[in-house]
Amino acid sequence: MKNTMEKIKDFFRNATAPVKLSMLLMGAGHFRYGCFGKGLIYLGIEIAMILYLIRRGFNDILGFFTLGTVHADAWAGVEGDNSVVMLIMGIFAWIVVASFLYLYVQNIKGAYYMQYCSEHGIPKKTIKQELADLLDRKFYVLVLSLPVIGVCIFNVLPIIFMILIAFTNYGGSVVPPELVDWVGFDNFKKLMVLSKFGPTFVKILGWNLLWAVLSTTLNYFAGLGLALLLNKECVRGKAFWRAFPILAYAIPGFITLLAFKFMFSYGGPINQMIVGNGGVAIGFLDLDAKWSARLIGLLVNCWISVPSIMLLATGHLSNRDMSLYEAAKIDGAGPMAQFWKLTMPFMLFATMPVLLGQFIGNFNNFGIFYFLRGGLYMDGYFLASDTDLLINWLYNLSIDNNYYCIGAAISLIIFLITSVISLIVYVKSPSYREEDTFQ
Repeated sequence: MKNTMEKIKDFFRNATAPVKLSMLLMGAGHFRYGCFGKGLIYLGIEIAMILYLIRRGFNDILGFFTLGTVHADAWAGVEGDNSVVMLIMGIFAWIVVASFLYLYVQNIKGAYYMQYCSEHGIPKKTIKQELADLLDRKFYVLVLSLPVIGVCIFNVLPIIFMILIAFTNYGGSVVPPELVDWVGFDNFKKLMVLSKFGPTFVKILGWNLLWAVLSTTLNYFAGLGLALLLNKECVRGKAFWRAFPILAYAIPGFITLLAFKFMFSYGGPINQMIVGNGGVAIGFLDLDAKWSARLIGLLVNCWISVPSIMLLATGHLSNRDMSLYEAAKIDGAGPMAQFWKLTMPFMLFATMPVLLGQFIGNFNNFGIFYFLRGGLYMDGYFLASDTDLLINWLYNLSIDNNYYCIGAAISLIIFLITSVISLIVYVKSPSYREEDTFQ
């Protein structure tokens, strides 16, 4: 901060009048020092920004704060304000303003640098030379600019919109043409305190955390175990045995989930075998099948996810330093000691980022219980069942029942939980703290 303040003071002490004029009239400094092309571009940007603000920018920014003031009245022919559209256009206006401020600062820096070049006899690049650089040394800037713009429009804007919806009363009966309003942290308070949401949120959050830890651990160790088994020299036909897990991985996940749902249904093959042997059909996925349904979800998720872990582990295991294992054998270390002291540290170092990705994917695994047991609403849960994860409950609330603001609040909580856990685990992991250990 001190260095920045010194640079600002130095600018006001040493900048010439045309450079200082660039603060008011963009491109003025560039015109003074002979760079007319960039000066015209900056001047055009300033004019376009002024026209945008006059025509709708100021109204969009004001609408971002008010979310509309005119109520629709069909009898009087009054269309009214659409709060959701005003929120989206307000976000867009802030992005435009932020982009303009960035270019505004670049305009001042560029003008000051041209003054420096002029005073020290440094040749200045023409607009043609800079365009040539853009097509040569800085070609990556040109290529990546369109994807960056696309990400801002199609990813960043919806994410910001979702976050801000969590702080409004949008949902239920408050949907356009009704006016939406800002409510601060009321939606988060409802999740924690209100009897309709609070108990359900606590139950689902506890199960969601347990599910993410159990499924990630089971998938990782099962995949690693298969990779270690298939790396054994005594195993014959390794390519043949690897083909079966890969085949399970290649089949689309929702097809696998629907197949398992049929297998464990009352009329499925498993119950037919039970009944055929004199037993009674079991409701593996029925309303009262809490832990059996959860266990089936864990096993099905394992079936789908293990092959990818196996393939990843197989590649990393081939890079082990086998001399360490020979030395361990000489020192008397058994297979389990070698696994925990040599194999696991090496694998955790190499795969921790992927393991965190698996954890986040499992935490937000919408499809497993949606296809196995979706659509069940149980007593003690508000619009949810005892196998639903937060992402499933979010879907039930927002898509099926119009609780958009509560759903947005849940999605923000999911983001905070997964990001904080992932960041803490990664910072404390060998992948971050012992980067040179296995290099």
